[in-house]
Amino acid sequence: MSTSKSNLFMVALLLVSMTIINTCGASASTNPKFPAIIIFGDSTVDPGNNNYIDTIFKGNVAPYGINFPGHVPTGRFSDGKLATDFVASSLGIKDAVPPFLDPNLSDDDLRTGVSFASAGSGYDDLTTLLSNVITVSRQVEMFRSYIEKLKGIVGDEEANNIIAQALVVVSAGTNDLIFNFFDIPTRRLEFDISGYQSFLLQRLEDFVKQIYDLGYRNIVVAGLPPVGCLPVQMTVRLENPMNRQCLEDQNSDARSYNEKLVKLLPEIQAELPRSKLVYADIYQPLMDMIIHPQQYGIVETTVGCCGTGVLGLSLFCNSVTSACGNPSQYVFWDSVHPTQQVYRQLAKYIVKEVVPKLLPN
Repeated sequence: MSTSKSNLFMVALLLVSMTIINTCGASASTNPKFPAIIIFGDSTVDPGNNNYIDTIFKGNVAPYGINFPGHVPTGRFSDGKLATDFVASSLGIKDAVPPFLDPNLSDDDLRTGVSFASAGSGYDDLTTLLSNVITVSRQVEMFRSYIEKLKGIVGDEEANNIIAQALVVVSAGTNDLIFNFFDIPTRRLEFDISGYQSFLLQRLEDFVKQIYDLGYRNIVVAGLPPVGCLPVQMTVRLENPMNRQCLEDQNSDARSYNEKLVKLLPEIQAELPRSKLVYADIYQPLMDMIIHPQQYGIVETTVGCCGTGVLGLSLFCNSVTSACGNPSQYVFWDSVHPTQQVYRQLAKYIVKEVVPKLLPN
């Protein structure tokens, strides 16, 4: 073989080798650990289901979504993506999780998972009585409809496999305490705080068993955040408006709820063969950002970026009101919900510390 032909042969061989290596590398890095992500809960994980129901609890107006791709309000209660969007993309499932009620969902959207969450929702059906949003229990009925649609796309066997292997995230409970116990004391007529926590945890247990019976096996359950650090809660307490501090009594109640949840999940798992129930600690990562903001590039922890910052929800955070210039320097986007930057940090924690507990050893 001539020298020129030999050189061409070596170049061709090198290119083929590089192609094989690159192809294998791409396959390894993009092959998701879970075929789909399924989400239940409240506004912390609602990507826009409330856009399609009759409620005032909507996040589909500017400036919501100013940092979402395309700079459009999607119904997410933040300036951009939610933690579950970042989790889905980090795991190679999809870039963002769509709402189940979106009428324009593609087959691939359904195959790789959706969110049934509804802003303003909770485990307690009383939580949604005035807001008319979708209770967590009603989200199970939406999931039944999803199953039928999925089976129509991929067939019964593959649908069952997707459901069994999917990553499920459940995030709710904050609205229950705020609407029924702290701010509007409806449930305080029936329960002390310990009793109401037990009531909510029983509703959670019933819910987990329902979705288990429908095929889910890998379930992440988020605990409560430091509720007393939400700007709206500081404002409602109406103590010293010039000295905004977290409410320790409400934070203590959130911590005790989380402690009970940590103990409950293994007990539920023991009753459900081949299930994995994992606790996601939202409290400590969020509290760390509030206590040590400078470590995260944050400068404001007590008011929201949008609206008044102290009573800013969709009613007060809209195209008429102003938003801060740099949401990434704020813990909260409005008076309740974190910024995209905070959600990104929470997602990193979930992917690093929580998701591995669902995977085979």
